[in-house]
Amino acid sequence: MFSEFKEFIAKGNVMQLAVAVIIGGAFATIVKSMTDELIMPIVGAIFGNVDFSDKYTVLSSDVDVAGMSLEAAREAGANVLAWGSFISAVINFLILAFIIFMLVRYANKAMAQFEKEEEEASAEPAGPSEIDLLTEIRDALKK
Repeated sequence: MFSEFKEFIAKGNVMQLAVAVIIGGAFATIVKSMTDELIMPIVGAIFGNVDFSDKYTVLSSDVDVAGMSLEAAREAGANVLAWGSFISAVINFLILAFIIFMLVRYANKAMAQFEKEEEEASAEPAGPSEIDLLTEIRDALKK
């Protein structure tokens, strides 16, 4: 059983998947940072210096949470709807989805080009045409 597991793990697809998952996780961190540190401050500036990461709506609370940060309101026991964090998560998703779309699109084009080149290389060279064969027979009969 161990040798079968070792053979399974050593296959290229499993190793490629593992590398893809690790790189994907690192890439998601970069996109999250880009969204939090670059895009959301610009969006906030457009809407009047609003910090979206701290925007929430109180659903229920026994404590007055007016003016508190999101974390402070949660620690005070307020039931909050953190819509600013949700907007940031949606932007993260859209960026990742667009980049993955572009990667898949490029990979599909590259695979199509590779398959086309393979077909051209494997195609048998065209033999002489019917007219060439008839001309050759005629010339052979003349001799």
